[in-house]
Amino acid sequence: MTTSASPGPDGIHAPSLVQLAADSLRSMILAGEYAPGERLAEERLTERLGISRPPLREAMRLLEGEGFIVTQPRKGSRVATLTDQDVHEILTLRSALERLAFELGVPVRDPALLEAPRRAVAEMEDCARREDRGGLVQAGYRFHLALVGIAAHRRLSESYAAIQRQQLLCMARNLVVREAYYEDLVQHAARHRLLLERVESGDRDAALAELAAHGEQSFASVALPAELYRSSFSGGAPSARGRAGQSNAPT
Repeated sequence: MTTSASPGPDGIHAPSLVQLAADSLRSMILAGEYAPGERLAEERLTERLGISRPPLREAMRLLEGEGFIVTQPRKGSRVATLTDQDVHEILTLRSALERLAFELGVPVRDPALLEAPRRAVAEMEDCARREDRGGLVQAGYRFHLALVGIAAHRRLSESYAAIQRQQLLCMARNLVVREAYYEDLVQHAARHRLLLERVESGDRDAALAELAAHGEQSFASVALPAELYRSSFSGGAPSARGRAGQSNAPT
């Protein structure tokens, strides 16, 4: 079995089957298709991703290393969970770091620092239109990381990036609840566009007020019934083999 990427005709390396499988499974977890603690059945995943067990197991080891999956001997693999204390610590730390970034970075002195959050929110809007929930969560993280970057404070950005995996899991759970109770995917992306507009305005107080409102109605105050998760959905991520076949297609 070959797990490394193969160079294309121009020397460009295409993603390996293992990497594509890991990307698909990560996206399914972040999309809420598998609930925290839910067992990941290899037989179902090989059918869904269109691959054999060896590359699937390698992909799952990659995600275990990233902290998205927990594997126990003779018990198989499950989606990683967050305790209430985990959530509290992640949310309060994230809130403090983002607020500090706004206090230091608004008004934005270097217009080039706004390019990354603009690209990220445009990606969020595209994912929302396509109902790509996993992509939406990952673009949302990149958006918030880019907004922290407006402070031009390396250690602040590094501190924010250090809890990337935990933030992604929190954001994934948050999207499930927001979509169920408060907003659709397009509205979710629009809320981020509004936050960016407040930052672009240069009004620090308005940006901080919008940042505070941005975190309201989070999943932290709402129970997560199992039926909110979409583990029974038959649609979703394309097979890894299908994506591998498309890897050299023009974009």
